[in-house]
Amino acid sequence: MVSTSTPVLSFSPVTLSVPGRPVDLQVRVTAPATGTGLPVILLSHGHGPSNNLSSLNGYAPLANLWAAHGFVVIQPTHLTSRTLSHLVADAPGAPDFWRSRAEDMSHILDRLDVIERTVPQLAGRIDAGKVALAGHSLGGFTAALLLGAGITDPGTGKVVHLVEPRIKAGVLLAAPGRGGDVYNGPMAAQWPIIGAVDFSTMTAPALVVVGDKDDAPHFTDMGPDWHADAYTLAPGPKTLLTLFGAEHGLGGIAGYDAAETTDENPQLVAALARISAAYLHTQLDSGALVAWRTECEALTTGPDQVGRLESK
Repeated sequence: MVSTSTPVLSFSPVTLSVPGRPVDLQVRVTAPATGTGLPVILLSHGHGPSNNLSSLNGYAPLANLWAAHGFVVIQPTHLTSRTLSHLVADAPGAPDFWRSRAEDMSHILDRLDVIERTVPQLAGRIDAGKVALAGHSLGGFTAALLLGAGITDPGTGKVVHLVEPRIKAGVLLAAPGRGGDVYNGPMAAQWPIIGAVDFSTMTAPALVVVGDKDDAPHFTDMGPDWHADAYTLAPGPKTLLTLFGAEHGLGGIAGYDAAETTDENPQLVAALARISAAYLHTQLDSGALVAWRTECEALTTGPDQVGRLESK
């Protein structure tokens, strides 16, 4: 088991100039202090009421733990971030920037060598062939697109695919579910793009994580099962992790002691980091299968189980 006190380094911002983007793309990089051949997790932030949690400054509880488990975690500030709202409110694609959010990840992969050279003590330590993706809430929506889900472009009515083949696997954390008749909450009309996703083409391997208390009546009357749609409606291989007692914050992954976290549980966050890290290591390196099985047994069986797993 990796200790949560394993030293990690964090560096930000790394600034990437992207032609046509209204502001530069800035990212935070969090990595283990030692080691080589490190795999990468691209982490897409959600929306939410706070300013800095929806940016490269959020998700430290998860980013630090994943880095301690041997990953280089790269977090962009998407154009949906409240930290940028005063700069991009009238930019093309506002306010949801659904296409830009996905394209941010491709830009990062295009410039992975620049990022590696820029971050002190990181040069020569990344394995660019081992790339995974994670996203929370609206970030889960973005992750679904990059893993192969289609989306109906509201401007043209045509189905668009933004799949990124360099991403080998993903983790969807409390991601939005289907549209259609069940997308019937009071906020659904304000975010029609979320209901425009088609999971049937999301073929990449993914771990879909849901909280069994994560009800979203502002979007749907389906209850917590709505967040499992990326598992239910997508083809395999997929794994569903249901966390017991978890709400939309999944124990507090978006920030340390964040007031908007309604289910603060550091132990649950640590368990989620462990099992998701083991899952991604398995997808990126077949030799890690034993560690995945060990974590599954430790965290989903016995009196201290934090959730249940199913796969297809």
